[in-house]
Amino acid sequence: MTTALPLPARRLLPALLATLSFCAAAQTPPPPAAAQALYPLIAQRSQAIEQKVIAWRRDIHAHPELGNQEKRTAALVAAHLRQLGFEVREGVAVTGLVATLQGGKPGPVVALRADMDALPVKEQVDLPFASKARAVWDGKEVDVMHACGHDGHVAILMGVAEVLASMKAQLPGTVKLLFQPAEEKLPNGEIGGSRRMLAEGAFDAPRPEVVFGLHLMSGGNTGTIGYKAGPILAGSDAFKVDVKGRQTHGSQPWSGIDPIVLASQIVLGFQTIQSRQVNVTKEPSVLSVGTINGGTRYNIIPDEVKMSGTLRTYDEDMRKFIMQRMGETASLIAQSGGGQAHVHFEPDGYAPTVNDAALTEKMAPSLRRVPGARAETVPKSTGGEDFSFFAQAVPGLFVFIGATPPGQDAAKAEPNHSPRFFVDEASLLVGVRTLSHLTVDYMAMAGR
Repeated sequence: MTTALPLPARRLLPALLATLSFCAAAQTPPPPAAAQALYPLIAQRSQAIEQKVIAWRRDIHAHPELGNQEKRTAALVAAHLRQLGFEVREGVAVTGLVATLQGGKPGPVVALRADMDALPVKEQVDLPFASKARAVWDGKEVDVMHACGHDGHVAILMGVAEVLASMKAQLPGTVKLLFQPAEEKLPNGEIGGSRRMLAEGAFDAPRPEVVFGLHLMSGGNTGTIGYKAGPILAGSDAFKVDVKGRQTHGSQPWSGIDPIVLASQIVLGFQTIQSRQVNVTKEPSVLSVGTINGGTRYNIIPDEVKMSGTLRTYDEDMRKFIMQRMGETASLIAQSGGGQAHVHFEPDGYAPTVNDAALTEKMAPSLRRVPGARAETVPKSTGGEDFSFFAQAVPGLFVFIGATPPGQDAAKAEPNHSPRFFVDEASLLVGVRTLSHLTVDYMAMAGR
């Protein structure tokens, strides 16, 4: 509850806030000397390769590839990394790459991740390098577009690789780069992406201490870096519900079992799980039914109804509890009407993306030191990311890079996954500098 301040205090408030801001800045720890010595090199070399990064992004944007089909992209990345002196392992999780560069000084292993796959979306942005690609997805030919910024993520990490390789002798640690396929999921619930990379040894020999990742977001303006400790992206789970009844004439429902009525009651029952059975003050959740299909004719009560939807959560225990209660709720409601219902969760669901609190606090000053950018805390998003599994394996930090041109209202920008999604290419330099600063700062702090 907010209480109004008396007038004298209100007059003093601006000066008080300025004093607190100055004190907070004064308490920000200085960068380690070993990292500070590398800052001019990061600034100069990232600026020098900016046009190369933009060119890589445009090339990848013009040639998008769907999950587990990123062969051209992976070949482009592998050739670049080998030229820089990285040890490269190809074919991880079908098309993924794991590349390692050992610095000239001893120190920790830091992992950096970029996702490579595009989406089955037809591009509607008028660009000279707009996608005209088509591919087969789940047995159907579809248009393909980088509608979520992954082309930029790949180009950014290629740029970071060049910046860090150029200072290899001064680098106090080892860099492990993860170029990941299939972040946008695969058809028919197939498990891929980060989980498959981990299963195939992406974090083995050497094992990283931490992992950093970023995402270009149209919801922020270029020059902003958004971060927060704790959950930053939701767990994302797709579900299906099969409701079984018994077909009969619509004029005499008592002669059968109506699965349409049962399905309607199940939808309402699902909503009471969130509103009455979980502690809403802990974390929010979203449970949405997106499709309901049943019946073929207006006067026939069908045998069954099929539904599907999505569950978004920020807490793993809450995620498991809601899943359990959805199965129980659907089954018992159906039984009450003489029918049956089964809830099936696709096995490729994503856990919540949780930024390690201690790591976030430790690295927040690094984000604030990125030249040409402004770091700010942001609210959590209901989007999902399989970076979550990397961050479960080791402490992780995932940040948002604003990608809408300055002066434009980012709140009105076309969102990620839109056919009109647009990236201001000036944001790529911010991304290169962000991951470079996080890497050298963490390495140097470990050797303090």
